[in-house]
Amino acid sequence: MRLAVALLVLSVSVFGLAAKPGLAASEFEKFYGHYVGTSTSDPEDETDDRTSEVTIKPHKGGFNVTWSTTSTRANNSLKKSTFSINFRASKQPGVYGSAMVKDVFGHEKPLDPLNGDPYVWAFIDGDTLTVNSLLVSENGGYEIQTYKRTLTDDGLSLVFSRVQNGQIKKQFLSDMKKVK
Repeated sequence: MRLAVALLVLSVSVFGLAAKPGLAASEFEKFYGHYVGTSTSDPEDETDDRTSEVTIKPHKGGFNVTWSTTSTRANNSLKKSTFSINFRASKQPGVYGSAMVKDVFGHEKPLDPLNGDPYVWAFIDGDTLTVNSLLVSENGGYEIQTYKRTLTDDGLSLVFSRVQNGQIKKQFLSDMKKVK
């Protein structure tokens, strides 16, 4: 029995059967929770008020980020957007790829930006969790949305930006309180 356990440990270390590279769970655990806040946007933006929520929780060896934004437009109509993305360790240490669809074998994988879908990845730098989303337009241009969520004493500070072909199209800031 001891020989079988020793061989198993040896095969895991020699053949790389250990967990995929990435962050130790304790490094992204500090972001777990539910956060709510309001935000200020660029004065040229057509929205007046914006409420943001985000939940960050563990998911199958990685983590899930679910967020929604509700904005009130100048004509008092509401717009709500909600997204939920699972992230799994990639081959690059500390970088997590989205796991948004399942392949024919049932493995979660990212979407394909060349088919009009967003390519989404995340990484942690100190107390900041950054989620980037890259979209390739029909004419070959690009849009990248960046969500930088930095831990604060009572929650998160969110800095959002949307850049199209090198030009900033939208930015907003949000102070979010941890409620769970």
